[in-house]
Amino acid sequence: MTPLALVTGATSGIGRAFAERLAADGYDLILTGRREDRLAEFAAAHPERRVRTVVADLATDDGIGTVAALCAAEPLTMLVNNAGVAHYMPLAQLPAAKAHELVHVKVAAPTMLTRAAVAGMQERGTGKIVNVAGMIAFSGPADTSVMPRRAVYAGSLAYLVALSQTLNAELADTGVRVQVLCPGVVATEFHERQGLDLSAVPRMSAEDVVTASLRGFELGEAVTAPGVEDAGLLDAVFRADLAAFGGQRPELASRYR
Repeated sequence: MTPLALVTGATSGIGRAFAERLAADGYDLILTGRREDRLAEFAAAHPERRVRTVVADLATDDGIGTVAALCAAEPLTMLVNNAGVAHYMPLAQLPAAKAHELVHVKVAAPTMLTRAAVAGMQERGTGKIVNVAGMIAFSGPADTSVMPRRAVYAGSLAYLVALSQTLNAELADTGVRVQVLCPGVVATEFHERQGLDLSAVPRMSAEDVVTASLRGFELGEAVTAPGVEDAGLLDAVFRADLAAFGGQRPELASRYR
């Protein structure tokens, strides 16, 4: 059978790059996004592939429900949870509507879409799920002189790291693989839509990010960081996490007495 991928946020950036690469690799596609014109443009440019386009806003419960129903009904080979929004600002200044949008797009949507897709993938004994996060997921200890104030955004990406690692372990031996993809700064429209000019900052191409993701599956990675040359740095983070988790005792630590 022809492999089938569903890509969210497919109208630009990393999502569009995934769609292009997967089409070139022989996948049929279900593409979702807010821009009907861009989805239609992609489908028209790839008449050789079966491309279904679905306009959906993953900042809404209805949008999530629409795409989750597709994830449950279609025999997906790959799910790419890529839809994103930034809203970098201090938490006290983050409007409630923007906080709602961010949490829906980067937490609720990938959770519910993955939940909808994974049962069928397990039944078929194969499948890949990519949750697109970012290296900002690891930036919690950085002070504001180094990084913009971004508590909700960073927290949502950190959630995707924990979700993906835990679910990948949960699905061991089922034939289903889960990867969290953590690029750094990427040359897309993403920051421009937030009013941020990063033209002077070295940026990775979206195509290279996709190449890293697909190669990451071949390497057996649950966490793929396209711009981190020394993978041992990530391994050290995860070993430290497990050491802290395993270092707990039922007695109050001495520093709290």
